[in-house]
Amino acid sequence: MKVFGRVLCSVITAAAVAALGACSPTISVDAAVDATDPACGLVLARTPTTLDGLKQRQTTSQATTAWGDAGAAITLRCGVNQPPPSPDCLSISYGDVSMDWISEQTATGWRFTTYGRVPAIEVNVPDSLGLTQPGLTDLAPALEATTVTATCQ
Repeated sequence: MKVFGRVLCSVITAAAVAALGACSPTISVDAAVDATDPACGLVLARTPTTLDGLKQRQTTSQATTAWGDAGAAITLRCGVNQPPPSPDCLSISYGDVSMDWISEQTATGWRFTTYGRVPAIEVNVPDSLGLTQPGLTDLAPALEATTVTATCQ
């Protein structure tokens, strides 16, 4: 009877894990070099549950999150390397808050990295979403958990 009970418990546990996994797709995102920075926890706790109409999803790594579906998701990584000054630095105002971003076109879309904030945050937006203006302003409450060290010049 003991063996049957253990087998039954294992089957129920496996079924529950499979059911939970089916309900919430996990998106693969690599952790950043400084993902263990305590401020990253605050950043992630303050991210919106939807961004540009896309639902927030679970990710595979610490200090990351995503919105959308695998293969077509906006991803955020906290604790990336601080970018150097760049002529591509742009300042965006969110009410009384100003956030500086460096934008870079990639082979698959656009990468936006905070400039002059510790820890640095990276947001990747795939071209497949067809967004001309990703919801960077919606991330303002989350990014306020970071420390300003410089601004665009």
